[in-house]
Amino acid sequence: MFKAVFIDMDGTLLRNDHTISSVNKQAIERLLVKNIMVVPVSARPLHGIMPIIQDVIPPTMPIVSLNGSYIFFNNEILFQVAIELPDAVGLHNELQHYDASMMYYSQMEWFSASDDQLVKKEQRITPIKIKIQPFDVTLKEWQAQQAGPNKILIAAPNNIIAIIEDRLLELYGASLNIYKSQPTYLEVMNMEASKPKAIKFLLKKYGFEQQDIIAIGDNYNDKGMIEFAGIGVAMGNAPAEIKDIADYVTDTNMNDGVAKALNHFFP
Repeated sequence: MFKAVFIDMDGTLLRNDHTISSVNKQAIERLLVKNIMVVPVSARPLHGIMPIIQDVIPPTMPIVSLNGSYIFFNNEILFQVAIELPDAVGLHNELQHYDASMMYYSQMEWFSASDDQLVKKEQRITPIKIKIQPFDVTLKEWQAQQAGPNKILIAAPNNIIAIIEDRLLELYGASLNIYKSQPTYLEVMNMEASKPKAIKFLLKKYGFEQQDIIAIGDNYNDKGMIEFAGIGVAMGNAPAEIKDIADYVTDTNMNDGVAKALNHFFP
C-alpha cells in the first residue's frame, strides 16, 4: 500500500483557472481518511499555495514550495536553501542582455525590478504583493538579512527562454539547478533544491521508502520526481517527454486527471 502522494499544482491538481475541482477534492479527502499523506509540490511560493489548498489539504501535511527550495510544515520552515548572492548578482547582470522578466523569490517575499505584463500575470495568482524596486535595493536587503533568493523565475517567449537556458547552463550548469517549468518559464535554484530532493528529505523525516510513494506532475520540473517515485504519473496534458518516462499516464488537468489516477491506484 502506498503511504504518500506528491502532487504538482499548476497543470496538474489545478484547472486552468487555478482552482481545484470538486472531483479532485473528493479523491484527496478519500486518501486522507485512509491516513495517506497528500503533499503539494509546486514551483509556486508558499503564499501562492496555501490559500488554494486550505480547504482541501489539512495543515498536518507539509508543503513543498519554490521547486523544493522551501519546505513548510505546521508554521515552521523544515528546509530552505538559497542561491548564493554572488551567483544571484552574476545571473542578474547576465540577464540584462535579454528581453526577459526576472522575479526573485525569498522566503515569503518576492521582488522584481520591472512591473511588466509577465510580472502582472504572476501577481494575479499570488496573494502577496510583489515589491517592485531596483535590484540593487533588493540586494542590499538580502545582505542586511544575510538572506538570498530561494528561486529566480525568468519569463519570456519560448524562443528567448531556450537561448537563455543554453547560456545559463553554460555559465552555471555545474553550480545551480536550472530547468524549465514550462516553455516560457525558466527556474533557477540552489543545486540542493529540486522536487525529488525535497521528496527524499520528507521520506527520511517520515520513515517512508521510495516504493511507498506516488508522484503526479505535468511538466519538465516534475520529471525528476516522476522518475524517482515508486509510481510516477504524468498528466494527459504533459509533454511527450514527460509521458515517456512515467509509469502511468492519466487524463488532463481539465478532466480530473489527478482524481482518475488516485482512484486507479487506491480503488
